[in-house]
Amino acid sequence: MTDLSVHIGPLKLKNPVLTASGTFGYGTEYRDYFDMSELGGIVTKTITLHPREGNPIPRIAETPCGMLNSIGLANVGVDRFVSDKLPELEGMDTAVIVNIAGSSIDEYAEVAERVQGHPRVDALEVNISCPNVKKGGLAFGTDADITREIVSRVRKTTKKAVIVKLTPNVTDITSIARAAVEGGADGLSLINTILGMGVDIETRKPLIARVVAGLSGPAIKPAALAKVYQVAQNISVPIIGIGGIMDWQSAVEFFIVGAVAVEIGTLSFVQPDGALQVVRGIEQYCEEKGIDTLTDLVGTLQIKQ
Repeated sequence: MTDLSVHIGPLKLKNPVLTASGTFGYGTEYRDYFDMSELGGIVTKTITLHPREGNPIPRIAETPCGMLNSIGLANVGVDRFVSDKLPELEGMDTAVIVNIAGSSIDEYAEVAERVQGHPRVDALEVNISCPNVKKGGLAFGTDADITREIVSRVRKTTKKAVIVKLTPNVTDITSIARAAVEGGADGLSLINTILGMGVDIETRKPLIARVVAGLSGPAIKPAALAKVYQVAQNISVPIIGIGGIMDWQSAVEFFIVGAVAVEIGTLSFVQPDGALQVVRGIEQYCEEKGIDTLTDLVGTLQIKQ
């Protein structure tokens, strides 16, 4: 049997397949479809300091090779998450990674402080794609200095693994990745959604109420692979690949370019147990190729000379 376990700082995953934040609810919504303990871990939807209703509808639309979404980080807020949602994950034999966000640097630190002490929380994933109101609505993650400060503040709240989720909507993702590591990140997850939009030509209205949304699904996989490869070539911390992984073959592509783990997003909407099928496909591939440990596959891209 191939050893599929991976380490991201102090976090150990039994296998490299996680669910992506925003696509798997609070971690319990899919439990009737398959045994989630067979996954490496689940990443919760983004948790903020205060409850959020999210953006107006329509906020999801299908595209030819993916989907547009502008949910607006709808969630119950950190207090209810800790009191009502986390207890429902007790006894689940898989890692729980809580995705957190804030509208200010202080809020990031406060949310991290409130969730990190719960025994069911194994790691934090810091979503820095949120708008920074003080900077005219630009995402925190487009500014290296602010990224470094956010991660540093979160790092001070916990000894658990801190993973920083990067936005692709920047000129140089490597500089942002480096700033996150300087701030104390144990790992990086990339990419978040790419900016996109759609139009109804009959009504001449945008498909999404907020007009511009996040594009996910197989359409963004080539861009995601490129970003993971670029960061892996320059940054030494473990990388979690995200973006258009609709089958195990795509996951293997991410390992080859440098990711140690992957997150499954859009696939879960199409096939609720899709993440589990990815695990099984990876395991079979590794056994057929004689790969003893998954880490032997990571970063093995062969460049033609």
